[in-house]
Amino acid sequence: MAGKVLSARFVETVKPKSTRTEYPDAACPGLYLIVQPSGARSWALRYRRPQDRKPAKLTFDGGLSLAGARHAAAAARLRLEQGTDPAVKRLPAAAYDPQSGEAVEAVFASFLELHVKRNNRPSTARAAECIFNRIVLPRWRGRSVHSILRRDVIDMVESVVADRPYLANRTLRVLSKFFNWLCARDVLTMSPVSGVDRPYRKEEVRTRTLDDAELRALWLACEGEGPFGQALQLLLLTGTRRNEVSRMSWSEIDEKRRLWVIPKERTKNHREHAVPLSTQAWAIVDARPQLVGGDFVFSVDGVSPINGWHRARTRLSIKAGIPEESWRLHDVRRTTASGLQRLGVPVPVVEKALNHVSGTFRGIVSTYQTHNYADEVRIALQKWADHVEHLVGGKPAKVITLRKP
Repeated sequence: MAGKVLSARFVETVKPKSTRTEYPDAACPGLYLIVQPSGARSWALRYRRPQDRKPAKLTFDGGLSLAGARHAAAAARLRLEQGTDPAVKRLPAAAYDPQSGEAVEAVFASFLELHVKRNNRPSTARAAECIFNRIVLPRWRGRSVHSILRRDVIDMVESVVADRPYLANRTLRVLSKFFNWLCARDVLTMSPVSGVDRPYRKEEVRTRTLDDAELRALWLACEGEGPFGQALQLLLLTGTRRNEVSRMSWSEIDEKRRLWVIPKERTKNHREHAVPLSTQAWAIVDARPQLVGGDFVFSVDGVSPINGWHRARTRLSIKAGIPEESWRLHDVRRTTASGLQRLGVPVPVVEKALNHVSGTFRGIVSTYQTHNYADEVRIALQKWADHVEHLVGGKPAKVITLRKP
């Protein structure tokens, strides 16, 4: 792609494509805006390492503005001119003010690439990135990591506790790992998180399930909600995870066997998961249009999977008359598991249906118990789908009558 001078408006409005796309900035040689199919974005500086002239890449926070990214790239190139590899030196510099030291957003980009993504599952890395982008950076963007004090951390955590107590614990945990990493790299002498107590010493295991009345109300609320509503209905019928359904693709579906095979790269336990689709679940999938050039089943534009479940849950909570703060999307999965057990489905079959590896299939059992329970899972999920259809008074049949355009 020929380079051109990027504009702030272009950076703010550029749309994701079906493949990862890079946009070089002719005004700053080596700087690229990277846009993922999911809409996630980041900045990267390509250069040659001073020690051996081999190609290298330095990644900056996708939340940086165009001006901020150019400042970050300029600071990194200054280090190159001084004979230092910016990726090897403590941190990639991205200071808006030359006197401000290393900016939090650029330091975290380094932490994410060099530590989190290399040592954790992709879901863990995404969770850490989400916490920083939504909670930390709005308060600390542009500040030097050296300026963050224990009082700043306490204020941050206390502001989160007011709305989402458990999220405050997770925020503190991410901040602790972040600053400990800086201490290990000799960037800081002491972590500002040291001595800050967790808001909740022990988090209670969540046991919330939807009762039959709530399940019925939520199902009916999904009608008319497009891909989000249909995706949530599929969550109810299959007990799969939100991200598994969100990124469901046509290439994963065996139409002849009505089987959805989730590859191990997309499952939490890294085990391939075959989900037999009940009559009602298949009707939802079959009703989705297959858009040209797109592989995602649940998509607004045909290119990217659905995203923005928080807003969708808010709308559905209002329509269903269920207080938004009283339930989470993962409660739907627990509701399916509980419902299967109420219908008399044996625990091993429920665990196979949900792709769980718990005490039933651990240890010596995992070695010698090779039966996949495929037939039993198919019967169980059909039984559950029939039960849901009965609860909503036959309303799922309304979905069955839909056809692709």
